Amino acid sequence: MNLNLRKAILSNIATNDQDQLEATIVDAIQAGEEKMLPGLGVLFELIWQQSDEQEKQEMIDALEQGVKQATNTQ
Repeated sequence: MNLNLRKAILSNIATNDQDQLEATIVDAIQAGEEKMLPGLGVLFELIWQQSDEQEKQEMIDALEQGVKQATNTQ
C-alpha cells in the first residue's frame, strides 16, 4: 500500500479556515498523541515554506527556547 501521508493531511485541511486550522493545531498539541505528530510536521512545513528569513530565524529562536525549557523541566 502506497500512502502519501503529506497529501492525505493536506487534503483533510484543504478547506479549513483560520479558526479550524488553529483548532487543529491546539487539539493536536493538547491531545499529546504521537499519531498527531506527522500532521503537525506537515503544518510546520507549510509555515516554514511561506516564511521569510527573519520569520524563520524567529521560529528557530522560539524553538531553541522551547527545547531548553522542555529539557529543563524533565
